[in-house]
Amino acid sequence: MRIDRVKLIAEMARQDITSIQLAEKAGVSRVTVSALRCGKTCTAETAGKIVRALGVDVTEIVEEVKQA
Repeated sequence: MRIDRVKLIAEMARQDITSIQLAEKAGVSRVTVSALRCGKTCTAETAGKIVRALGVDVTEIVEEVKQA
């Protein structure tokens, strides 16, 4: 699963939350949050932790799959 890095960064900015704060709140490592901010993929479990910590729906920050 890939979280849209732009949407993630925008939501973090909107909530005025740092990567370290998000990592602590979500129960994941700071490295994981940094990787997501750089566009790396993650498991559905990690995505769930991130969206719960941000208080948003997964559809708000997941990357849209483009079909040909």
